[in-house]
Amino acid sequence: MILIRHGESEFNAVFNRTRKDPGITDPKLTAQGKEQVRRAAAIIRRDGHPIQRLITSPYTRALETAAILAEDLKLPVEVEPIVHEHACWTCDIGTPISALSETWPALDFSHLEEIWWPENEPQESVHRRCNDFRVKAAQLRDWRHVGVVSHWGFIRTLTGLDVKNAEVVKFDPTLRP
Repeated sequence: MILIRHGESEFNAVFNRTRKDPGITDPKLTAQGKEQVRRAAAIIRRDGHPIQRLITSPYTRALETAAILAEDLKLPVEVEPIVHEHACWTCDIGTPISALSETWPALDFSHLEEIWWPENEPQESVHRRCNDFRVKAAQLRDWRHVGVVSHWGFIRTLTGLDVKNAEVVKFDPTLRP
């Protein structure tokens, strides 16, 4: 399995310069973020990661990342809210499912509630979610062939790694931290 952090978002672009929450809800990728994702696709192809499908967070920046990867690598995409970001910033206010379904008609959002993101999420909740994901992922017969598009806080809690935008990380869900 590989984990891929989404490319640079509009939120990241401002926050990385100012260290202040710019108040952007469910931000899109920047042009630089899209280019980062195209480079990540090239790395995935070059390094021979045998992924056959993508699982993605329902945040717009992750959906856009997954769309670029899916097009470049010819992969199907599934939406899985368990891999969403640690909800604590304005960027972690999502988009209702009805709007996501209009923007992404080829994706199935039917298993999500209209308002799917938490208002605020304590760190203990993120740890539980990461553990639940690890257990669920380890039970997948094809886990070695899955790419997961997620976020800094989720990947950091899951792996202990501080990943950059569009960074690709190998992950074995059968190993306990």
